[in-house]
Amino acid sequence: MRVSSTSTRYHPQQSVLYPQAGHRQTACMRNISLPQRSQSILSSAAGWAQEGRDAASGRGVSGMGNYSYNGGMSRLFAEADYAALRAEMVERQIRARGVSHARVLAAMNAVPRHCFVLGDYCASAYDDRPLPIGEGQTISQPYMVAAMTAALDPAPDARVLEVGTGSGYQAAVLAHLAHDVITIERHPRLAARAQEILKALGLANVRVVVGDGSLGYAEAQPYAGIMVTAAAPHVPETLRAQLALGGRLVIPVGSTGFQELIVETRQAHGFNREVREGCVFVPLIGAHGYPDRGR
Repeated sequence: MRVSSTSTRYHPQQSVLYPQAGHRQTACMRNISLPQRSQSILSSAAGWAQEGRDAASGRGVSGMGNYSYNGGMSRLFAEADYAALRAEMVERQIRARGVSHARVLAAMNAVPRHCFVLGDYCASAYDDRPLPIGEGQTISQPYMVAAMTAALDPAPDARVLEVGTGSGYQAAVLAHLAHDVITIERHPRLAARAQEILKALGLANVRVVVGDGSLGYAEAQPYAGIMVTAAAPHVPETLRAQLALGGRLVIPVGSTGFQELIVETRQAHGFNREVREGCVFVPLIGAHGYPDRGR
């Protein structure tokens, strides 16, 4: 298969790295100051949160009670407080940076990110940064999740594949937008934890698979969209082959230190490529990614 020689390039923005806890972090390219957590903001954001829950598909946090599920970890805030922080995140970190996709904004407003972080990081769940989740992996920065999801733009009846389940947060966002989500993770413990949280949130349209994500998941192909949440040295042909005609593949490509976000659309005679912003992700480990060197 060939990639069209014509491509669209977007100006990459400055990379922002958060090397805490010894992990390379997924980074957004636009840096703005962290939001102020005043009581007035919590009050005004409550309306945005309700709007997001109403606009999303309805699969989500029903039946969870007044407090959030977090794998038995400490619950630091009431659910209403988390909803207000989530709405503030969407307004300040995502909408203000140019992501205007209405369904994506609604999904980001509906999915409780604090359920997917480790208990010690609950208070930082809606901050403008990625967070470690164990196994040397991270939950991506909210803006990057929104930007990649908007680039994929799955239809309500679509089947999509996510490579790199991690915490399960990205899969949860996709579950509010697509009909079926297959997500593949190479770390069994991360996969098991993500599956538990997704089930607790009632997201029955997500299937978690343990395996080499660089190979894709041929059993459920073709996919209307494929999203890779780890850095690849090149676009794997295995993933291109599993994409339906007209489908999109969103993937960060480059060295282990810096990548560009690539969006490829499958056409009748090849793939149209767009080069978007610069970014930094953990490496894609596998047969068509980077070799496993003890990561």
